[in-house]
Amino acid sequence: MPVVAQNLLFSGWPPLLRVVVVGGLTYVVLVVLLRVSGKRTLSKLNAFDFIVTVALGSTLASALLSQGVLLTQAATALALLIGFQLAVAWLSVRLPWFRRAVRSEPTLLVRDGRLLEESLAGQRVAPEEIRQAVRSTGYGGLDQIAAVVLETDGTLSVISRSNAGSGNALPGHVQGAGG
Repeated sequence: MPVVAQNLLFSGWPPLLRVVVVGGLTYVVLVVLLRVSGKRTLSKLNAFDFIVTVALGSTLASALLSQGVLLTQAATALALLIGFQLAVAWLSVRLPWFRRAVRSEPTLLVRDGRLLEESLAGQRVAPEEIRQAVRSTGYGGLDQIAAVVLETDGTLSVISRSNAGSGNALPGHVQGAGG
């Protein structure tokens, strides 16, 4: 086997041992940091939460596979990302202007069985996606639906007419959605 092919498949035990040791220790550090930071750190409530989740995964991968990344550097990077996440969450709860700056609002896409074309276009959601969400919740027609909401995490919430209540949970407190 040529040397180049051999180095691509196996270059000795020390690099593998490093992956096992650094991977195990980094994993422990990440679990401890996540337990300390709370459930919110890995939630999918908004784009910032998603970014932190992806960045944590990328940092963990870099620590595992890049020999130039020390365990202390990886742990510091993980702690920094989680610290930023905690700071954004803390400020969002306490400062309304900050919350508006970093968080999106849910968007009403269907009201009383009618597609809201302007909202659909603004959020880049196709009518077929709405119909699929309605079908996946067990309904056969938009006439059975009081509202479909594009949530801040990108999911579609489908509210049937029979479950709409007063409609005060809908974006903009839309009244009359129940009926």
